[in-house]
Amino acid sequence: MDIKKLQTAVVDALEDVKAQDIKIFDTTHLTSLFDRVAIASGTSNRQTKALASSVRDKIKAKGGHVLSIEGEDTGEWVLVDLGDMIVHIMQPAIRAYYRLEEIWGDKEVKMGAAKRVASTAAAKKAAEDETPTKIRRTRAQAEAVEASQAIDDEAPKKPARKPRATSVTTDAKPAPKTTRTPRASTTLSAAKNKAAAGTGAAVKRKAPAKKAVGTTVKVAMPKSAIASKKAAAAKRPARPKAKA
Repeated sequence: MDIKKLQTAVVDALEDVKAQDIKIFDTTHLTSLFDRVAIASGTSNRQTKALASSVRDKIKAKGGHVLSIEGEDTGEWVLVDLGDMIVHIMQPAIRAYYRLEEIWGDKEVKMGAAKRVASTAAAKKAAEDETPTKIRRTRAQAEAVEASQAIDDEAPKKPARKPRATSVTTDAKPAPKTTRTPRASTTLSAAKNKAAAGTGAAVKRKAPAKKAVGTTVKVAMPKSAIASKKAAAAKRPARPKAKA
């Protein structure tokens, strides 16, 4: 198995069982026995054993080889030998005591970069495997489209419906409306109203005078008035008579 795929599989197996503080170091410049060293922590004996079992199962499923597993009896420090890679699974106290990072930690490998390389290679391989399938699907779709077009061409076409003769054209103009002549009385009243509005005076009709109702009583003149009237008549000069 390729070393990059191997370290990616180991990291995935450790993460599946919730390993803590996973570190991977490149040891090609330090020893010729192995190329990578992985160090991870487990909180209990049970977890360290489970982490070792997960690494073993994952590598075998990927087609790799597991040479040996040591330390499963106690569970404080379990070592998994994968040939090109050694995996140390330790409890925090044991890890802090032996400090393997100071021995092998000269050149750390970034797990994100390793995962990206492995995933890119896997995606490329999957795309290559899927290409023939896509070509076959495309050909099948093209053949189906051609068959449907041939069926449509062979099918008799229905004649188009003719428009009805009673359809109303939009160019027809409406008949002109006849204007009605106003009545004379209406015209006269409108003229009166207009004149009244122009002068600002309202036309008011005079009410007829009321007739006195009752009997007429004649009053006789007093005697002093009659005597003064006779005296005035006696003092007037007599008019000359006209000659015959």
